[in-house]
Amino acid sequence: MTLPYSQYPFERALKGIKSAGYDFVAWGTTHPDSAGKRVPLLDWRAPVSQARDLARISRDHGLEPVMMFTMVNLEAPEAPDAHARRITQAAEARIPFVLTFGKTERGLYENAIRTLKHAGPLARQAKLTVVIKQHGGNTATGSDCSRIIADVADEGVKMCYDAGNVLDYENNDPIPDIQKCWRDVRAFAIKDHRNWPTDTDCGPGFGEIDHYKLLSPVLNTGLAMPLAFENIFEPMVPRPTTAEGVDALARRSREYVDSVIRGLRKGA
Repeated sequence: MTLPYSQYPFERALKGIKSAGYDFVAWGTTHPDSAGKRVPLLDWRAPVSQARDLARISRDHGLEPVMMFTMVNLEAPEAPDAHARRITQAAEARIPFVLTFGKTERGLYENAIRTLKHAGPLARQAKLTVVIKQHGGNTATGSDCSRIIADVADEGVKMCYDAGNVLDYENNDPIPDIQKCWRDVRAFAIKDHRNWPTDTDCGPGFGEIDHYKLLSPVLNTGLAMPLAFENIFEPMVPRPTTAEGVDALARRSREYVDSVIRGLRKGA
């Protein structure tokens, strides 16, 4: 994701991601504009031409865009309209996954279902998938997200599994959780988490989550899934002060997960 580069311009994020060995990109939420002000990369109300332009810029840097955020919680009053608009933007950019989640507090469950029931047919018509990820509240765990998916009952709505958030928000072990929901998973938001010696999200391999156990349930599904790296940072030490420092952590994270996948395939 361009999210770890949020303090840098979008094009510098793309340059760094490509230099770290990636071929695909998920768009983050905000980046500095030409005046240095942090603004949404793509507002949900923006014309679809902006999505098309961002996709062209991504591809010009050698990166195929595969995912974008809705940036509007499922329960929000404007969520049905916002999700519909995001689907239109993603279709224009030829992005196959739109990522969404709920509020961090439970409640307004019916609103979330209404949003996704509205979004599902639109996603299928656009030949893309809306994926919900864990974010506390109604979307706290994989099991919670599977319940939502079952209640929506539309093939246009599936899951992006975020193991770091399961351990962070709920202090639940994501390994038994994913065993209950892996059939609904179509993407991953890659991040890790530590509860000790400090409570912090971090890059894969720096935390307490076993990525071999995390990824193995979906290994033989035959599905092509984006693994979008949301957090690549080291725990308990300051974040890099240069874009080149972020580049190095992006490469390290990719190499770690690539090693896990190669190992799982060899052992399968």
